Amino acid sequence: MGKQKGDGGGRTKNRPSSSSLAASLLTSGSTAPVPVGFGGYVGSSRFDPASLSSDDSSAFLDVDSEVAQHLKRLARKDPTTKLKALSYLSVLFKQKSGKDIVLIIPQWAFEYKRLLLDYNREVRRATHETMTNLVTAVGRDLAPHLKSLMGPWWFAQFDANSEVSQAAKRSLQAAFPVQEKRLEALILCTSEVFMYLEENLKLTPQSLSDKAVAVDELEEMHRQVISSSLLALATLLDVLVCEQLRRPGFENITAEPKHASKARTNAVSSAEKLFSAHKYFLDFLKSQSPAIRSATYSVLRSFIKNIPHAFNEANMKTIATSILGAFMENNPVCHSSMWETILLFSKRFPDSWTLLNVQKTILNRLWNFLKNGCFGSQQISYPALVIFLEVVPPKAVAADKFFLDFFHSLWAGRNQQHSSAADQLAFFRAFKECFLWGLCNASRYCDGAESIFHFQVFLIDNILVKLLWQDFLHFVSSNGQKREISGISVDPSEDSNLHFHKRTVEAPNIKYPMSYFQELGKCIVEILSDIYLLEHKLLSSFCATFQETCLQVFQQNEIIERRTENIEQIIHFLSLLERHAMQKDEAWPLINLVGPMLAKAFPLIRSLDSVDGIRLLSVSVCVFGPRKIVWELFVDDEERSCGSLSDDRKRDLDSGIFMQLFKETFVPWCLHEYNYSTSARLDLLLTLLDNEYFHEQLCAIISFATNSKHSGPGPGSLESDRIVILAMLLEKAREKITMRKMGEHSSRQQGSFPDHWHHELLESTAVAIACSFPPFGTSDSRFVRAVLGGSREGNQFPFVSRNALITIFKEVLKKLLTFLRESSFAWIRDAGSLLNSAVSDLSLENGSSLNVIEMAQFALDILEGSFFCLKTLDDESGLVSSISAAVFIIAWEFSMATAIDDTLEDESKKKIKTQLVFCESVHAFRTKINNQFWRSLSVDIQKKLGSMLIHSIKMAIFMEDNITTEEMVSLCCIWMLEVLECLGQEQYQEQTLLDQLLSSSVDPDFFLTAFIIHLILGCNVSDHCKFVSLVDKLISKVGFDKIVCGYATHAISTLHEEMTHNEVSSRAWLAAELLCTWRWPGGNALGSFLPLLSAHAKNRSSVSEQSLLDSIFNILLDGALVHGGSGAKSLYDIWPGLGDKMEDIEEPFLRALVSLLLTLFRDNIWDAVKAMTLFELLESKLFIGESVNMNCLSILPLIVNVLIRPLSWRSVSSGECSGDVNSDAVEESQVQNTIKNWLQRTLLFPPLVTWQAGQDMEEWFQLVISCYPLSPSGGTEPLKLERCISHEERTLVLNLFRKQRHGAGATNQLPVVQLLLSKLMVISVGYCWKEFDEEDWDFFFSHMGRWIQSAVVKMEEVAENVNDVIAGSSINNLNVNLKKIEEIVFISDPYPINNARNALLSFSLCHGLLRCQPAEESDSLTILKTEKWDRIIDRIVEAALRLFFCTGISEAIASSYCLDAASIILSSRYGHLCFWELVASVVVNSSPHVRERAVKSVEFWGLSRGPINALYAMLFSSKPIASLQFAAYAILSSEPVSQLAIISEDTAISLDGNSSIDQDTSRPDLSSEETVHLKEEISCMIEKLPYQVLEMDLADEQRVNVFLAWALLLSHLMSLPSLTPPRERLIQYILDSGNSLILDCIFQHIPLEWMTQGLKKKDGELPAELSAAATAATRSISTGSLLFSVESLWPVEPVKLATLAGAIYGLMICVLPAYVRGWFTDLRDRSTSSLVESFTRAWCSPPLIANELSQIKKADVADENFTLSVSKSANEVVATYTKDDSKMDLVIRLPPSYPLRPVDVECLRSLGISEVKQRKWLMSMMLFVRNQNGALAEAIRIWKRNFDKEFEGVEECPICYSVIHTTNHSVPRLACKTCKHKFHSACLYKWFSTSHKSSCPLCHDVVVPIHRGPAQHDFYQCKLVLPDSASTCISESGALMRTSLPSFAEMMVT
Repeated sequence: MGKQKGDGGGRTKNRPSSSSLAASLLTSGSTAPVPVGFGGYVGSSRFDPASLSSDDSSAFLDVDSEVAQHLKRLARKDPTTKLKALSYLSVLFKQKSGKDIVLIIPQWAFEYKRLLLDYNREVRRATHETMTNLVTAVGRDLAPHLKSLMGPWWFAQFDANSEVSQAAKRSLQAAFPVQEKRLEALILCTSEVFMYLEENLKLTPQSLSDKAVAVDELEEMHRQVISSSLLALATLLDVLVCEQLRRPGFENITAEPKHASKARTNAVSSAEKLFSAHKYFLDFLKSQSPAIRSATYSVLRSFIKNIPHAFNEANMKTIATSILGAFMENNPVCHSSMWETILLFSKRFPDSWTLLNVQKTILNRLWNFLKNGCFGSQQISYPALVIFLEVVPPKAVAADKFFLDFFHSLWAGRNQQHSSAADQLAFFRAFKECFLWGLCNASRYCDGAESIFHFQVFLIDNILVKLLWQDFLHFVSSNGQKREISGISVDPSEDSNLHFHKRTVEAPNIKYPMSYFQELGKCIVEILSDIYLLEHKLLSSFCATFQETCLQVFQQNEIIERRTENIEQIIHFLSLLERHAMQKDEAWPLINLVGPMLAKAFPLIRSLDSVDGIRLLSVSVCVFGPRKIVWELFVDDEERSCGSLSDDRKRDLDSGIFMQLFKETFVPWCLHEYNYSTSARLDLLLTLLDNEYFHEQLCAIISFATNSKHSGPGPGSLESDRIVILAMLLEKAREKITMRKMGEHSSRQQGSFPDHWHHELLESTAVAIACSFPPFGTSDSRFVRAVLGGSREGNQFPFVSRNALITIFKEVLKKLLTFLRESSFAWIRDAGSLLNSAVSDLSLENGSSLNVIEMAQFALDILEGSFFCLKTLDDESGLVSSISAAVFIIAWEFSMATAIDDTLEDESKKKIKTQLVFCESVHAFRTKINNQFWRSLSVDIQKKLGSMLIHSIKMAIFMEDNITTEEMVSLCCIWMLEVLECLGQEQYQEQTLLDQLLSSSVDPDFFLTAFIIHLILGCNVSDHCKFVSLVDKLISKVGFDKIVCGYATHAISTLHEEMTHNEVSSRAWLAAELLCTWRWPGGNALGSFLPLLSAHAKNRSSVSEQSLLDSIFNILLDGALVHGGSGAKSLYDIWPGLGDKMEDIEEPFLRALVSLLLTLFRDNIWDAVKAMTLFELLESKLFIGESVNMNCLSILPLIVNVLIRPLSWRSVSSGECSGDVNSDAVEESQVQNTIKNWLQRTLLFPPLVTWQAGQDMEEWFQLVISCYPLSPSGGTEPLKLERCISHEERTLVLNLFRKQRHGAGATNQLPVVQLLLSKLMVISVGYCWKEFDEEDWDFFFSHMGRWIQSAVVKMEEVAENVNDVIAGSSINNLNVNLKKIEEIVFISDPYPINNARNALLSFSLCHGLLRCQPAEESDSLTILKTEKWDRIIDRIVEAALRLFFCTGISEAIASSYCLDAASIILSSRYGHLCFWELVASVVVNSSPHVRERAVKSVEFWGLSRGPINALYAMLFSSKPIASLQFAAYAILSSEPVSQLAIISEDTAISLDGNSSIDQDTSRPDLSSEETVHLKEEISCMIEKLPYQVLEMDLADEQRVNVFLAWALLLSHLMSLPSLTPPRERLIQYILDSGNSLILDCIFQHIPLEWMTQGLKKKDGELPAELSAAATAATRSISTGSLLFSVESLWPVEPVKLATLAGAIYGLMICVLPAYVRGWFTDLRDRSTSSLVESFTRAWCSPPLIANELSQIKKADVADENFTLSVSKSANEVVATYTKDDSKMDLVIRLPPSYPLRPVDVECLRSLGISEVKQRKWLMSMMLFVRNQNGALAEAIRIWKRNFDKEFEGVEECPICYSVIHTTNHSVPRLACKTCKHKFHSACLYKWFSTSHKSSCPLCHDVVVPIHRGPAQHDFYQCKLVLPDSASTCISESGALMRTSLPSFAEMMVT
């Protein structure tokens, strides 16, 4: 009842039995539940307020109306209503007084009984909570109503839901807090409670409710009522009938309550009636509900206990059959109460067994119960089994059969699935108890002693031996893992010659967990121990079986695996004996079991040399001790049987013969030869070592193994078998020592320490073998390893003295150094010499290369097994560090050997390959050594090892030339990282190692001199670069802080301040060295080092960091001042983008200094204050006394150009600095004053054109120009000014400019003069343009034109030469032609290009002024706005366009030849990137007429490629320059180039002209017949877009080019006028040939998955790509342009591509809505289509609909017959057409996701129009607006024209029922000669192709001659003739189809 959330109908484990529940109900702190009547009855009477007396009735009428209302709501069926009503009632009961509440108790009692039966458990719980509040409020006034409530109340205590029953208990406790009072209340209401329970037991599911309730709910409610009622009855009998002392819950009651005897009498009487009436409750045992059956068992148990006389002869057999046969119960919920009932019934009524067929009724069911594992109730049922055996009447069973069946059934149920460990424990405990019970109680079944003994032996033989022991032997583990017993490992492979015969008993094919095996063995041992205590003679049977089993195992010829499994079980059994029997000091395991078995088996074990037998013997020795086992093996049977020897006699016997037996028997046997059983024999020998005789035994073993009579005098003559056996013995001994060290009390045993194993003979043998020469014995290295130990951490204890240990390791080092001396690499040989010098008295031996490798391999074999032993030689730091370093270096040699190239000679290669195998072995050995080992060495060893390794690395980097630089650097970096990882555990250790690597043989204080010597003499430049490359690699791996900063960042308190200062200086020198080196293999200063330095400085702002930067600056400045003069004659580009021109600065120090300053100021690490400090420093160094420091003057321009930027007032554009800066502020600035002084000094020089060599004019001009920086603007303007200058400074600059004008008559054309003049013009026009007069502008433009024209001439010459080389040349001369092209594009003299670049920069500044200045123009600009200057400016712009087309044509011509040629052209641009960016800027801002003139001039040039080819070549360039690509797109997408660029020349003429759709109808229909062809460059992307493009990377070049091609096409289509033939034909081309795959590509760039999250149109909440695409789509729809998205495309990034994709999609749905709709309709993925529609509806449709409605509103379509009205709010257009008396209103509705969803057209009303015509006009409007690829206004215009034509009498096409075709807008032209009807050509083609007929659609005449009017003759004659076998048909969507129509050509006019 109320089975929510897993409620069960029956009693769960949390629900106690009746007896225990009774105690909980009536003890303190608990509350007893009360049953409730059903159907509104109190007892047997239904509650009715009308039946109340007049007083009571009047009282009831006084019940509070609110309370009454809620009581009434309790009768509702809805549980929610009931819960709310109960909640309100609880509140009211708390608020109102008891007198008010007592009035409603009768009605509450009625509802209470009914609510207790509610299906919802929450309702029942809330009912009891309300009851608690009620009884708390009324108190004693509850007494008159107690009898009506107690029955339901008591029943409720046993609710199946624990929360409900606890709530019921709390309510009862609230009414009766004291225990005695609760008992009295129950006694008082005994009759009523029994009456209520009796009524409940009579209920059926149908009588439970008077409302329509589901059948399953009724059945569940009924089960709950019955089970709770039975439990309530059982508990009630326990409380009322049980004697007081045994009554649960009444132990604390001293006197029997009043009326208790009467209540007991009534209870017994009522119970007997119930017992009889319900047929002893046996029918309830047949219930399907486990809860009811469990409760029934509880009731029966209560009757057996409290009313035994109810069971009589009449009913005993029936009841006994049901109770004793209850083992059929298979639900574990019932088993607890079932066992209680069975055991109590058998105990009370033992004679009942005689009334039944015991075997059939009881035992067979019990056996089945046990075989099924008690059906899951193991922990309940197994403990009850021994009690069950106790109550079984002995005469009722046959003992032998009963116990056999009992134990076999119990055994069969042990392996139930899902049984837990607790279930296993319960099983074995019950089995042992039951078995021992059977042995101890044998007298119950047998009469005499002999009979009893035989019965006990019977049980042992059949159960213990045949059942438990056999199962133990045949155990198979479920995990199948190998096990270790007593520390002796199992190795079946050793015994390969032994076989087993098959067992007679097959092992069960069942796998058990290992815990089962342990518990089974424990159970057997405990049973044996108890049997020995009971009667030791009973063990004889098991002991005999055990001996027989063991002997059979040794004699078996069965497979080895099976035999080993058997011996494993026996060994494990011995370990269990030790664990569970020997610890109790029990002697029987040895005396009775193991001893006799070993005595019989030992001869067999020795003769067979059985591994398993030896292992069994070893385990026995471990368990029982060596002397006891030896005594058992060799004592006579008579002495064993006598047993009269005293303990002293046995000890004397052991002392006398034990050692003799050990020496004469066990030592020779265990050491006699090396074979499969050697390992087992050595294990036995070690176990036989006794504490008392350990040293004597050890001497015997070593002497036997090394005895000279068995071997020669020298170590080399020792037998290999003896050596390997001795090695194995020592290895096993070391393992035992290690294991004992891990245990406790190890020091008490001999052999627990390595010193115990020292022996002079053992030591001498080991040293002799280590010092020997090849050939070595096969086991020599193993023996030395066994003596030394140290193969792993924890066993590094040698069995020799320290001197011997040092001697052995010196021999190892000698052999390794001999190998290093023979290396093919010079640095490795030198490293070997370094290691040799670290150890005294070490002389290397000479030998052949093969002997050297063999000796090295022998040394490595020893090291592999004893390496950890080196940790014991801390005082031998030189020896340990040299051995360790040798291991590292040989491992590194392997890395080098695998990286060598083909430059080595064959002899060297052969030598390397010979040594490679050994090096690889050392490398593998090195990788196995944990870093913790190196860090655990002493500090002295670590220091020496680190020094050796780092010196070796430095020798490798400077000496090795056999492999490439990159590989060498990479290897050295890996090695250094390895050293740091192994030895740099602490920070100071790591820094010490880095200092050793980075320190130079040259003192860092002399770095400048040393570095310049390297530069001048060219000494070891490659080695230096290799070292710098290594440092750079280390910085990337280890970190900038550790390499460059050193101790500056990581302050260590233990270091002195002097050391800290020195280290900082040293690391600053290192940074300066990297910057000056500039480029090195794998990196450079600009791209690698400076970003790391900047990032480090940003993250750390400490004083030490500033000190580091200052130190770097000072070092570089000093070097630049000393050597900067060498670059004084080189002119540098100070703007724009100085960071891109660092490569042009040749002087290393100056280049490093400028790049450092640029980085620090650009990244805001240094500020203006720092810049001022540096400016002052440089100014102070400019003069030395009165003379100029020329070196400082030479470097100053570049440095000042960097420093002046942070010192500038503010960053401005060219037009912002219109006013003067406060003169006082400027004059107060030292920088301003300094610059003015420099200007004044420069003005002293004559004009540049008069310059002569030897003057310092060039340097001063450079310095002045550097004070006026320019920076990229980021827009179409290339540069912007960075300073605002004062009027005085501006005047000085202008005077300097005009001074050059005054010297214009001179003829000095030196390149340097022209370059300085071009730079001066840049700053003059930028800063002084307002003061320019006409002469100034004339001087300016004349030079601009001349400089730019010279570049034009140069570029035209390049283009012509490239054309000449490629024209007519074949691919066979590829290399020659490529070389020629390289020579052509190489610009040997950069001055013309640089002059032109500066000229373009000046012109860009000037051009920007002309475009951007407001209305208030200055006089200077007014001068330029004349026709004269317009022509000059246009000529300069045209020159820039010619430059642009020249480079494009060169690329186009080269691309037509091969990609390599094009790559050469492209690469040449990057040398002058700024120049081409300026060209592109001028081109973008050029006017249309200048562009047209430039295009025509290029076409007239007559090269193999024209201007359009040039533009496409640059647009789709493989090495794009963003500015050039955008300029190409801008020209291609705008007039007048757009028309020429998109349409191919063969169709461009036909698309020309300004035709209108309203032209004369006599004009031939060109719209469908003329074919459009696009330019080849884009047609392939539009028509043949491959499906592979969908799988390309989103930023792939081909994908980007496809987007650009579509952008050009859509832009051109957008520019064409509406309803013109060119536009119509281009749209038709797209419909026919355009691949809609472009739309799939577009949406790959738009993350539509975010649309599923329902994001609103807020860009801030969207991902970047989606936001960009949405914004771009909206903007392209609003503006009709894609230029903005292409301009920001480069460099290509995901967000920028998403912008372009969104813009293309937006424009496409504007100009091609039907095309996009067709693609959308074809989408098969509903999820994708839904996301696309959501995106379109959110960001595209709103602006598009608004645009469409606006165009319709502005369209000039209306006349006297046609009107349009637009509703923007409803997105509707109403078109009204009126003609004569006819009128029709059509409404056009645009869907929210227009144009993806089609426009809906509906006829609102029509007048004077037939229904057929109305439907036809409606359909035609729908077709026009849905098929229109353009604005809806155009579709409406065409539809209106269609109506006009129809009213004018033009015949409509009978196929489409329209005069104007809905797709190509043609009129019907083709006429049938028979019926005279005219058809659209497209409709007729479609009819023929789809119907596969050649007849007229109307008259079906097979021959359809074509009638034509005279005006169309020529057209049809040339346009309608089709091939004989095919015709081209235009489908509805515009796609071209080819269909086979043999007769169609005959019908066409020829």
